[in-house]
Amino acid sequence: MSKKLVAYFSASGTTAKVAKALAEAAGADLYEIKPAVPYTRADLNWMDKKARSTMEMNDRAFRPAIADRNARVENYDTVFVGFPIWWYVAPTIINTFLESYDFSNKTVILFATSGGSGFGQALAGLRVSVPASCVIREGKILNGRQTAQSLRAWVDSLS
Repeated sequence: MSKKLVAYFSASGTTAKVAKALAEAAGADLYEIKPAVPYTRADLNWMDKKARSTMEMNDRAFRPAIADRNARVENYDTVFVGFPIWWYVAPTIINTFLESYDFSNKTVILFATSGGSGFGQALAGLRVSVPASCVIREGKILNGRQTAQSLRAWVDSLS
């Protein structure tokens, strides 16, 4: 089994495509972080103040339930965690994922997709969800088409 895992949450499919390419380039296993209740298009309408995603992001303590806990994080040294940027931070389901496993003495490298912003406060918002012995690092915004070569070069640069 690989010592690397790419775990990702993708609401619309964009982050899923990047995560699959990253896992292949890194020689890593792949795990999808799925919400217990899938998001609908209406849930993701950030212009609607009553949309599910808007309400969740307005309550940073809220932890959406995840569908399963089958990531087997204990088998990995390095876990790449990917997500779309929502309101300049990671969706709170990423906190749920990080708080659902023991990341002691692991390295977590973040990657994200975004419609126009950078990581913003994503790293700070996620650091609170891992133990002090976990090294959590801001990685890259992986928008657009990433080549296998560019992804491998990025992964190699992390060692």
